[in-house]
Amino acid sequence: MTTNLPRRALLAAGAMLAAPAPLRAQAAMRLVVIGGGFGGASAASFARRAHPDVQVTLVEPQPRFVTCPYGNLLLGGERQIGQITHSYDGLRARGVTVVQDRAAGIDAVAKTVRLAGGQTLAYDRLILSPGIALRWGAIEGYDQAAADIMPHAWVPADGAQTLLLRRQLEAMPDGGVVGIAIPPNPFRCPPGPYERISMIAHYLSRHKPRSKILALDAKEAFSKQGLFQDGWAALYPGMIEWVPGNRDGKVVKVDVRERVLETEFGTRHKVDVANVIAPQSAAALAIDAGLANDTGWVPVNARTFEARAAAGIHVIGDANIPGPMPKSGFIANTTSKQAVAAAVALHRGQPVPEPVYFNTCYSHVGQDYGISVVNIFRPNADGTAIAEVPNSGGVSPRGNLPDQRRAEALHADAWYDSITRSMFG
Repeated sequence: MTTNLPRRALLAAGAMLAAPAPLRAQAAMRLVVIGGGFGGASAASFARRAHPDVQVTLVEPQPRFVTCPYGNLLLGGERQIGQITHSYDGLRARGVTVVQDRAAGIDAVAKTVRLAGGQTLAYDRLILSPGIALRWGAIEGYDQAAADIMPHAWVPADGAQTLLLRRQLEAMPDGGVVGIAIPPNPFRCPPGPYERISMIAHYLSRHKPRSKILALDAKEAFSKQGLFQDGWAALYPGMIEWVPGNRDGKVVKVDVRERVLETEFGTRHKVDVANVIAPQSAAALAIDAGLANDTGWVPVNARTFEARAAAGIHVIGDANIPGPMPKSGFIANTTSKQAVAAAVALHRGQPVPEPVYFNTCYSHVGQDYGISVVNIFRPNADGTAIAEVPNSGGVSPRGNLPDQRRAEALHADAWYDSITRSMFG
């Protein structure tokens, strides 16, 4: 056989054939990201900036993303829906291929994702950030149809649920009762229900001051409890009644037609507006792919976020079991970067970077009234568990500190603007 290729070209071709497979595949790595929320959008954005030679495809059925963070401020009248809605055009401008479709199935052996529209995407590594599913029927009588009357407003999608709850609050007569059912742990955004209580109280105090909020909680304690309750006493005295689980606060049944929330020991609470935050699990895509365990959440390696049930699939955001780390937007963002770094390193046969995970969670209690909690986490040496770094975290100081509360509200706004700009461009 003869060839007209120069000797140098032949040597180069021979060197590539002799090179290890990870090196040959490096430039052509295909990273598919499923889910365009805080985890997925952050992963796609970071991957393009940190690894411009990687082909990044984001699969997301919604044309725009409505955030859960700051959704409660819409209920309080402090934000409009457009202010918490974000386009994927900035990601496209960064070189991310955005596929507007729903991921219908994952083949971990073939390394493919099947889309609802019929397309199949091949990947070298998969970042899975599918979010949560509400466990319909976990509360008797609460199914998808019931959510049209008793909105959950916890899976924002296009924002319809949050807007529905807002309209119900606006239509409620002054002197009415807003009932809120709060689920047991774990669930998305542990402080979220209590910020929601605060923001609904903020709205009611201005427009329907004779109204009440009845918060029925499956738990005996909650995140930033002292700080929230200090704010409620100062800003909304007598308006909020919080009933913990050990005082019959767990909602087990709803009567949609009568707008009744029924608790564990048979107490029936008639309300004018019902917000039912149902128990949750990882989204159906993760469960159907066999990645979740009996808890309904996905166990992952603490250093790489690979699903323990399937190599090459890195599960981030609210769908995984992150040890002591909360299911927060900030955790989804910070762990997405480690998952991308680990995915690229493993594909190229390189060591996985040593991670540190940060969480900052702000909550609004009223206008110019913010509170926060900060945590730092590290995995152990073999990646089997995550622990909070001793003495690394903290919460806002308690007491009558108006300047502190005002500053934290401003910090919260700056955090939201910064993280969404980082995610979406």
